Formats: sequence, structure tokens, C-alpha cells
Amino acid sequence: MAIKIDNKIVGYDVDADETEAVQLAETAAQEQPAQSNKIAVEKHEAPESNVIQMHEKVERPDMLLGSTYKIKTPLSDHALYITINDIILNEGTEHELRRPFEVFIISKNMDHFQWIVALTRIISAVFRKGGDVTFLVDELRSVFDPSGGYYKKGGKYMPSLVAEMGDAIESHLRMIGLLKEPELDEHQKKLLAEKRTEFESRQQACDDDTDSSFPDGATLCKKCQTKAVIVMDGCMTCLNCGESKCG
Repeated sequence: MAIKIDNKIVGYDVDADETEAVQLAETAAQEQPAQSNKIAVEKHEAPESNVIQMHEKVERPDMLLGSTYKIKTPLSDHALYITINDIILNEGTEHELRRPFEVFIISKNMDHFQWIVALTRIISAVFRKGGDVTFLVDELRSVFDPSGGYYKKGGKYMPSLVAEMGDAIESHLRMIGLLKEPELDEHQKKLLAEKRTEFESRQQACDDDTDSSFPDGATLCKKCQTKAVIVMDGCMTCLNCGESKCG
């Protein structure tokens, strides 16, 4: 409804609610560019992460760092050489990683050439797939040769040639940090020290009880456990119990 004013206007007042609304609108208009600039700066300071993880689409560089491990078993006259090449991801940054990329196995012995080539290709494919590849160690070391295993240098039993390949891969994964060295707790360290002392005491007692009349070059007799075996008339003969390889 329109209101007609017949007299001259001599004064006026502005409604308080409308004044506050105008002031708020002006303040918001002034602050909006500053907030937009702040958001743009924050986006600039926090770029998206571009850390590269190992996956099958990572391209092979022209040069890879590698390590070669020698395997010499009593089952073959020729040694096997396992070479594991690693790729460096995010080189020069705080996210730098060294991961296995491929494996090669070579030998003069060609008896197992076919399955060795197949095994290396499968292992290399698992390496390039990424993720946790440490399970390969347990899988390879659980392979048993139906003809029987053997003892490698140092007295460690190997159930098969494949198991020793797994042992070499384990050594490499420990070297690059994918596997951690098992640590003994204080109780285990104390027990191990006690067993070592006990063994050394028994060994010393054995040496003290050995008859000094036997020659210095005598070896241990498996029958009487005495260092009294010498070569006599071309036969290994024990001077303590008379055990002889020649009967």
C-alpha cells in the first residue's frame, strides 16, 4: 500500500537492523579476496604427494645396482651364481627406497637350466609387482629334495638347492633393509652364554683327558671318541681301541 507525503521532509532516521546488514555485507566483500588468496597460498604450499612405490609399470632404468651370491653344493662340481639387481625409487629424497627388481642365475652345469630360467622369471615378476616380497624366502626354503639335502659351509643344513637360493635371497633382503636381523632378548643371550661356557668346559676336559702318548697329528676316532687315529700300513687305525678301516 503506497503512502502519499503532503508535507516537506525535515528529518529522517535509518533503521538499525538495515545498517548492521549493510556493514556486514561490506565487510564480507572486503575479506573475500583475502580469504581466496589465503586458500591459494595453502594449496601452493601443500602440493599433492608424488612418492613412487614399486609396481609392475615402473620402467627399468639403463643401469641397476646388483649383488652376486655364489652357491657351491656337494651335489654338483660347478657353482651357481645368483645376481639380484635393485632399483632406487625416489632417489635423492627423504622417501628413497631400494627394492629388488630382477634376478639372474647362471652356472656351467646345464642339468637344471630349464627350471632355473623359469624360476628366475617368476621371481623377477614378483619383485616388479611390488608389495611385500619377503614371503618368497619362506616359500623357497620350504622346498625339499626327495634325494636328500646337504650341509653348506658353516654347518647349516639345506634341504634342497632351491632352499639355498631362498637363503641367498634372504641375505640380500637383509642387506637392503627389507628384512630385519632377529634380535635375542636378555634371557636368550644369557642362556646362550651359559651354553657356550658349558661347551667350552667340556671341550677343555676332553682335551685334558686325551692320552698325550698319541701322535700330535692323530684324528678323532668315531668309536671311542679319542684323538688317536693315524694312518698305519695305509689304513686309518685307532691306537686307543684298535678300530681300523681295513678290518
